[in-house]
Amino acid sequence: MTSIEAPAKLTRSLRVVGVREDGYHLLDAEVVVLDLADELRFTSPGDGLTVTGPFAAGVPVDDSNLVLRALAAVGRQAAVELVKRIPHGAGLGGGSADAAAVLRWAGVSDLGLAASLGADVPCCLVGGRMRMRGVGEVIDPLPFEPLGVTLVVPPVVVSTPAVYRAWDDLGGPQGEGANDLEPAALVVEPQLRVWRERIREATGAVPVMAGSGSAWFVDGDRDDVLGKLRDGGAFVRVARAVDR
Repeated sequence: MTSIEAPAKLTRSLRVVGVREDGYHLLDAEVVVLDLADELRFTSPGDGLTVTGPFAAGVPVDDSNLVLRALAAVGRQAAVELVKRIPHGAGLGGGSADAAAVLRWAGVSDLGLAASLGADVPCCLVGGRMRMRGVGEVIDPLPFEPLGVTLVVPPVVVSTPAVYRAWDDLGGPQGEGANDLEPAALVVEPQLRVWRERIREATGAVPVMAGSGSAWFVDGDRDDVLGKLRDGGAFVRVARAVDR
């Protein structure tokens, strides 16, 4: 058995800079990977996918799962146990991180192939700190900077396609903060606004939405307020950037 970590990604800033003719959105974002990670355990020869861990509920085990799609893309077969520790529907790239872990296990570093699986797969494959452009396929590594953040993931799931559709419907708004998708996500899931204010009150800082949501983050280690935010059912964790 071979075990591979699949670190979450955090989108520190995100600008939507255009839309292609095929409808895909062009991005310019700063991304880092975190020490919050899924784990994939490969047994070969073997076949099939099982999902365990604190966030296993609701994760598909059919061909829609990016783990199986990545295995098919590289022409490999294995029995995979996915230990799910990254909340899904949070904008932290959990599924993309899992696909990138499959590519690393298979010894594949082709960013074009990674991008064919999903916009966030290339950045999860490269790791560290980077600038991500295009539809996710253009990766420019940046010097690593130590970083700690407090993540707050409300008990709501946000659909990434729905957020981009709402962004289009709203006429392509720019976010007041670091994330252009925030206004659209607040329309798709109004509870995010409630959580933004709750986090602001608890930390004294304006939180930034991660990717298309539902996760929020504030810089720094805010252990003093974690219990207060967990009382509402959120997943709360101090996470640190990793250079891998």
